[in-house]
Amino acid sequence: MWIPTEHEKYGVVIASFRGTVPYGLSLEIGDTVQILEKCDGWYRGFALKNPNIKGIFPSSYVHLKNAFVKNRGQFEMVIPTEDSVITEMTSTLRDWGAMWKQLYVRNEGDLFHRLRHIMNEILDLRRQVLVGHLTHDRMKDVKRHITARLDWGNEQLGLDLVPRKEYAMVDPEDVSITELYRLMEHRHRKKDTPVQASSHHLFVQMKSLMCSNLGEELEVIFSLFDSKENRPISERFFLRLNRNGLPKAPDKPERHCSLFVDLGSSELRRDIYITVHIIRIGRMGAGEKKNACSVQYRRPFGCAVLSIADLLAGETKDDLVLKVYMCNTESEWYQIHENIIKKLNARYNLTGSNAGLAVSLQLLHGDVEQIRRECASVFSHGLSITRKLGFSNIIMPGEMRNDLYITIERGEFEKGGKSVARNVEVTMLIVENSGQTLKDFISFGSGEPPASEYHSFVLYHSNSPRWAELLKLPVPVDKFRGAHVRFEFRHCSTKEKGEKKLFGFSFIPLMQEDGRTLPDGTHELIVHKCEENTNFQDTTRYLKLPFSKGIVLGNNPQATKTTKESFWITSFLCSTKLTQNGDMLDLLKWRAHPDKITGCLSKLKDIDGSEIVKFLQDTLDTLFGILDENSQKYGSKVFDSLVHIINLLQDSKFHHFKPVMDTYIESHFAGALAYRDLIKVLKWYVDRVTEAERQEHIQEVLKAQEYIFKYIVQSRRLFSLATGGQKEDEFRCCIQELLLSVRFFLSQDSKGSGALSQSQAVFLSSFPAVYSELLKLFDVREVASLVQDTLGSLPTVLPLDETLQAVKLQCIGKTVESQLYTNPDSRCILLPVVLHHLHLHLQEQKNLLMCARILSNVFCLTKKNSSEKSVLEEIDVIVASLLDILLRTILEITSRPQPSGSATQLQFQDVTGEFVACLLSLLRQMTDRHYQQLLDSFNTKEELRDFLLQVFTVFRILIRPEMFPKDWTVMRLVANNVIITTVLYLSDALRKNFLNENFDYKIWDSYFYLAVIFINQLCLQLEMFTPSKKKKVLEKYGDMRVTMGCEIFSMWQNLGEHKLHFIPALIGPFLEVTLIPQPDLRNVMIPIFHDMMDWEQRRSGNFKQVEAKLIDKLDSLMSDGKGDETYRELFNSILLKKIERETWRESGVSLIATVTRLMERLLDYRDCMKMGEVDSRKIGCTVSLLNFYKTELNKEEMYIRYIHKLYDLHLKAQNFTEAAYTLLLYDELLEWSDRPLREFLSYPVQTEWQRKEQLHLAIIQNFDRGKCWENGIILCRKIAEQYESYYDYRNLSKMRMMEASLYDKIMDQQRLEPEFFRVGFYGKKFPFFLRNKEFVCRGHDYERLEAFQQRMLTEFPHAIAMQHANQPDETIFQAEAQYLQIYAVTPIPESQEVLQREGVPDNIKSFYKVNHIWKFRYDRPFHKGPKDKENEFKSLWVERTSLFLVQSLPGISRWFEVDKREVIEMTPLENAIEVLENKNQQLKTLIGQCQTRQMLNINPLTMCLNGVVDAAVNGGVSRYQEAFFVKDYILSHPEDGEKIARLRELMLEQAQILEFGLAVHEKFVPHDMRPLHKKLVDQFFVMKSSLGIQDFSACTQASPVHFPNGSPRVCRNSAPASMSPDGTRVIPRRSPLSYPAVNRYSSSSLSSQASAEVSNITGQSESSDEVFNLQPSPSTSSLSSTHSASPNVTSSAPSSARASPLLSDKHKHSRENSCLSPRERPCSAIYPIPAEPSQRLVFNHAGDGALPRSDPHLSAPEKAVIPNPSSWSLDSGKEAKSMSDRGRLLSPPVPPRPTQTASPARHTTSASPSPAGRSPMKGPGQSFTPSPVEYHSPGLLSNSPVLSGSCSSGISSLSRCSTSETSGFENQVNEPPAPGSGSGYSGPEEPVRKDSKTPPPYSVYERTLRRPVPLPHSLSIPVTPEPPALPPKPLAARSSHLENGTRRTDPGQRPRPLPRPLPRPLPRKVSQL
Repeated sequence: MWIPTEHEKYGVVIASFRGTVPYGLSLEIGDTVQILEKCDGWYRGFALKNPNIKGIFPSSYVHLKNAFVKNRGQFEMVIPTEDSVITEMTSTLRDWGAMWKQLYVRNEGDLFHRLRHIMNEILDLRRQVLVGHLTHDRMKDVKRHITARLDWGNEQLGLDLVPRKEYAMVDPEDVSITELYRLMEHRHRKKDTPVQASSHHLFVQMKSLMCSNLGEELEVIFSLFDSKENRPISERFFLRLNRNGLPKAPDKPERHCSLFVDLGSSELRRDIYITVHIIRIGRMGAGEKKNACSVQYRRPFGCAVLSIADLLAGETKDDLVLKVYMCNTESEWYQIHENIIKKLNARYNLTGSNAGLAVSLQLLHGDVEQIRRECASVFSHGLSITRKLGFSNIIMPGEMRNDLYITIERGEFEKGGKSVARNVEVTMLIVENSGQTLKDFISFGSGEPPASEYHSFVLYHSNSPRWAELLKLPVPVDKFRGAHVRFEFRHCSTKEKGEKKLFGFSFIPLMQEDGRTLPDGTHELIVHKCEENTNFQDTTRYLKLPFSKGIVLGNNPQATKTTKESFWITSFLCSTKLTQNGDMLDLLKWRAHPDKITGCLSKLKDIDGSEIVKFLQDTLDTLFGILDENSQKYGSKVFDSLVHIINLLQDSKFHHFKPVMDTYIESHFAGALAYRDLIKVLKWYVDRVTEAERQEHIQEVLKAQEYIFKYIVQSRRLFSLATGGQKEDEFRCCIQELLLSVRFFLSQDSKGSGALSQSQAVFLSSFPAVYSELLKLFDVREVASLVQDTLGSLPTVLPLDETLQAVKLQCIGKTVESQLYTNPDSRCILLPVVLHHLHLHLQEQKNLLMCARILSNVFCLTKKNSSEKSVLEEIDVIVASLLDILLRTILEITSRPQPSGSATQLQFQDVTGEFVACLLSLLRQMTDRHYQQLLDSFNTKEELRDFLLQVFTVFRILIRPEMFPKDWTVMRLVANNVIITTVLYLSDALRKNFLNENFDYKIWDSYFYLAVIFINQLCLQLEMFTPSKKKKVLEKYGDMRVTMGCEIFSMWQNLGEHKLHFIPALIGPFLEVTLIPQPDLRNVMIPIFHDMMDWEQRRSGNFKQVEAKLIDKLDSLMSDGKGDETYRELFNSILLKKIERETWRESGVSLIATVTRLMERLLDYRDCMKMGEVDSRKIGCTVSLLNFYKTELNKEEMYIRYIHKLYDLHLKAQNFTEAAYTLLLYDELLEWSDRPLREFLSYPVQTEWQRKEQLHLAIIQNFDRGKCWENGIILCRKIAEQYESYYDYRNLSKMRMMEASLYDKIMDQQRLEPEFFRVGFYGKKFPFFLRNKEFVCRGHDYERLEAFQQRMLTEFPHAIAMQHANQPDETIFQAEAQYLQIYAVTPIPESQEVLQREGVPDNIKSFYKVNHIWKFRYDRPFHKGPKDKENEFKSLWVERTSLFLVQSLPGISRWFEVDKREVIEMTPLENAIEVLENKNQQLKTLIGQCQTRQMLNINPLTMCLNGVVDAAVNGGVSRYQEAFFVKDYILSHPEDGEKIARLRELMLEQAQILEFGLAVHEKFVPHDMRPLHKKLVDQFFVMKSSLGIQDFSACTQASPVHFPNGSPRVCRNSAPASMSPDGTRVIPRRSPLSYPAVNRYSSSSLSSQASAEVSNITGQSESSDEVFNLQPSPSTSSLSSTHSASPNVTSSAPSSARASPLLSDKHKHSRENSCLSPRERPCSAIYPIPAEPSQRLVFNHAGDGALPRSDPHLSAPEKAVIPNPSSWSLDSGKEAKSMSDRGRLLSPPVPPRPTQTASPARHTTSASPSPAGRSPMKGPGQSFTPSPVEYHSPGLLSNSPVLSGSCSSGISSLSRCSTSETSGFENQVNEPPAPGSGSGYSGPEEPVRKDSKTPPPYSVYERTLRRPVPLPHSLSIPVTPEPPALPPKPLAARSSHLENGTRRTDPGQRPRPLPRPLPRPLPRKVSQL
């Protein structure tokens, strides 16, 4: 049975449990669980990480922990009773764990590893705490380390700052907000501004001396030197090196490591240096022989110097190598370091051995104990401590020092009868009077133990040696008296014996006879001469002698003997026990000299402070002893001396001696009667304040009042103890009188007297320290009353002296902080006085920082005692006194401009934060009663209105992000909780007082604005929090956004008809609130929009304002990342439900649908923009949104904004052509006018003309970069017209030059033709603008199908590529997935005129092939009916799909949606005709390129010829004969008679082309390929015989062939000519079916017979370089050498693999450019296949080939032929069919040219093409291409169209035919001109020529099938009356195209009648352009 648990409430999972049992709860190791029930070894409960899921789990899997249960029962809460630091560690480490892994994902390796290290450290420390074996101090230390690491990690991870008190987290509910603010500020300051350490330490480690020839031991002496004062500032660090330059005792680190301690900040200057002196121990001369002398001398070796400034830059630990220098003369050794510092290079040089000293240095900060903890490694191995000279900056009581520093300066000695100067060595000893030498009291430095003797270094041959060696004598105090220092002088011989001969001595006593120690300073000592063997055991013999030249003892005759030689030393005493001051000694021995007491007391002020504090207790005992002895005589003097000592302790140097005085007062002071004298003298001084002229001494007395009162109180207590409390009233009376005098003194107005106000300030600054002393003797209420009266005596009117006001406020502040104020009884007395003064200062806005701190302390105390009744009364007083002024103060200080300085800015933030915390504290402690009293206190509604406006304004300020630092989330949540509570109270007042007739818009607007920005705060967006943080916030505060949202809704409903005042102003703010992803908040707020629509409908009959505002705000808000798909659905469903019953339902539904569609697009746009790289999705999404704003919303400004966003995307993706088209959209909205335009986006204020000019130039630049030069030319002309109209010839000239440069680029630069791909996006997972739509995309340069597919799959990584080209079914459309269907398509140019003109260069034509394309096509082969296994071509049909786009490519995007599609089926016969036509065209193109030497490599022609001939010989073409020329087929398909004839004609034409091609091939074929050529010729004869062709020579004659433009040309009326290698002219019959070929390349190889058949039949050829494929297909497979091609493969054309597999890389580019540049696509849709009888082929019989034969089906106009000079063109040459039994080919008659069905390539007037995509069997108006050879009247010259493609396109230059091109032909055949031909025809040609137009290079406004689009004004070009010259100009082309139709014809409409065909004009000269 399950029973509730009593004690087992909380536990930690110690083993993972999968929860596989029924009702099992899955748990992971480390989870914390709350237990509800138990039963037989099982628990029931939930994991704290997910409290909503409850279940059972084994009790053995859980480790129970102690916990406190709050609210037992259904809603009980478990709080662990473990240490709060442990709890925080656990939760923090859990949060860090997830974020730590993300660091790895984000590749932030450095922080990842550092955080891991910190986490491991915290875990180790946590274990130590949990074990519980730590001492109290160690536990405190561990917690400090833990919290420091937690704070560091939180800061690094951007988490919140945690407020702590004694290392434990603080619950904001348990402290006042002011205290919380201080805790946060303290931690923030600690984090931002580390406290500057007052003391610093230098760690020095000696590594080695690097020198080439040492061989002697060395002494190295480190010290710190002040170059500014030229003195050392530290003791010496002394260490010895061995002969190798390494420390002698490496195992003792204290011998070679030292810490220079107690360096103050003043010592860290640039003029402080580390000096290193090196002394060698050895022979006198470095070059002497080793055996010369056995005695070791100390001799100078070298010196090194390093500036400490180098260490200030960074605390380097790297080894430094210091250069070692030596002085040029030994006599300057004492100042070598100064010379090096001053860089006096002449006085020193590098040591001969070029030595280097390796040391390690590190600068440490903080006190020594702190460094000992933080840098344990420095101290762990041991090191020596090197002190400063003298005391440190702060003298600590209890510090014991007794050090005498002696510096051996110099000596002056006589030669002593020698010819050279002496080598003097000084030996120093410390000797007692008894003659005993004191052992081990001479310290050379910190690294060496003290010694008994000291030997100086020796300077060679110097009678005036200078040593400057510093020694420390740590002699004990008891040894000082009677001890002296003796200096012995010896001459060191350099002879072999190396003797040291004593020749003199000096001495000096350590203490004088009067008890004073040796005074500091330099002492000149007398050198007493002595014999070498003198015995110093009997010290009395020389102690009677004078020791110093300044002191001569008695009349000793020996004194005069030693005056010539002198020895100088400098002494400095640093002792806490000995004094050198005689006055101090006299004072302490006052009883011995009573007559000197007055003088001694007077001299006390002149004694150094360090001397006084050394003997503080003795001095105080002396003073109070004198006072007890004779208070009348010495009372005033003793008082003054006591004041001096008390004020001395105020100095920072002696501040730490205050506890010494406190201890003295408590334990040692015994003056029971002193209080009377002290009170009397103090009152006397206070009474004299107002009269005295000099206030300095009085101010000193007032400054010392704290300790004076301490002495008074302690004295009185001693007296009371001694007398049993006698004279209590007298004492109280004295105190009252004293304070009365004080009140009188304080109440005096200074009246300009600075001294009096200064005295008042001094008293006030120290007065609060007296409270605690008075409380020792008086009741708390008495003291409070005394203080109240004293503070109340201050002048109420603020005087001019601001210093006094600041001090007065400080006094109030100290009063609030004092122990007196903490008592509620005294607080109720003092609070009114405190508030009164605060109010005065806040009114004047002065001393705000101090006021804020006082208020903070006030609220801290009220919170601590909030349960008491007195606190509620205090809140009443504070609200009445300060609430209003507090609000005004916050408004005032936040409205000021923030100061620029960092320090003042910090102070400004402190003031603001403190006041805000005070206000929040006050509001939080106000109860319902307080709010009610406050609202009732306003007399009028105006006062209430002003108060509410003030509160709302302040709250808006508090919500600002900059109010608190970003990581102060705890503080922000507390503030928001207070704000929402207050707003709920005040909203009632708003409803009651400001509705209906009292409605006030301003206050309601302020309320709503506050509520909106409250909800939108970043710190309240719980969705951004970690789960644990979100849980904590919800438990403590709930979701405050929902609370405020409900309040908004409630207040809105109360407005009634006043709602109209807030429409549309509040739509944007409310919309922002609803976009927050909080379902409850959205459900509450969205219905308000329905209410707004309803009220707006009532007012104006529509809700246009609501709609406009919604749309405007949605864009900006969603662009900022707000809103989601859920919101769109919720918005739609809630509002649709709300308007169901409204009368305006239809318009409402329309609005909601519009907004919903806009959201869809905005969400897609935002999602796309999140991606890093620019891709097609971003561009497509932007285009969709741009069009939506233009077409559906008509929002011009938003439309223009998105134009520029799209423009930027294109530039980033380097889509320069698309960028130009995009910018053109904005350009078209502008006119050439002087209308001023405002500043917008990046455009300055300018006129419309200037902006349009700027846009034109930018567009031209982008067209240029995108190689779309034809479009740039049009714009150049347009802007040139404007310049010309304004006579701006300078710019006109530049524009014309720019236009000319674009023409040059067209002709000179290469352009690649892009591929086009059809992409279908199917499935619901695609963005809205792509979902279930198909597009055609313009590929990048060199991008083929495989690369494009890969790019699309990369952009949509979750998409599935469909492997077929069939239309998907409905299941795919509705699938919750992404499907991509991609295949290549062929562009179908809309106009053919330029493409068919002869003489137009290929690089011009290619532009028109791939620009301004609306229509695309792809073919799918399939078999219909039974498939003949022997000949599959009988049933091979082709499904041809035509795609029509909504806009032409290129345009504002690289892809556009397919508007509609048409599908037709081509019969096998039609397919065969097209295949042959394409192959013939391909052959002719290659032959032409070869002849004109455009082909660098003949391989493509070879392979193409080989493929066709081989396939034909092996049955390729014969398959067509078997399929279509058999009797059965002809009888069963009588309607295909003409097509069969056409197929036969193409076969013969192919044979003719092959024969010519082989002739050309023979001329150019290299020698090694001759066998292949011979094989081709042989196979060709086999092919001819299979076709029934015997010879062409009977009907043809040889004639020269000319290729002026890459194609063979002949005259039209030439006779039939046979083929020859030099070129042959043949006159085949003109065919109505002609198709330009397409060169397609594939890497597949067709080698077998079967594949060769397929190659010929399908139009694919094989070569080693490339295989030319004819048709693009959805399939990407290439033809393989199988027996027969599958239906899916047949006629397929992969768009990839252009490169030749056999060609080296360096030839590939030239091959593409030169050899294979004509890369045509199958263009049967460009030239629709006519099937009308009027276009049938009619043959002439032999003998009448010169005359056209009448055909009964041809009308008279159709028989008329327009002359056109044409060669045997490879473009569209046709075979003549032999109709003779003899097999001779006869010239076929030229078919008459019909008027209405002329080919677009023949007439020169541009017209709309025939209905696109129609079946070949439809319509009589099909156009056709001209025959390659037609009859031509002599003399009429023109260019024939050449239908060959090129890799580059452009505008051609003029080309003219010369008469010599046709002369050969004309001479051989003399034919009459064709009907209607000849010179007579040229008459009507010129007038008609004026209407000639070329197709446009592009269309700016894309055409659409949905609606007509007006012509863009910027590109509209007036029709010129003059005919344009050849080649066509883009301007003319544009105009022509627009005149003849700006939209393509809908295929469903009736075909437009074509214009009358016109003859081609004569070429014009260049000057006529």
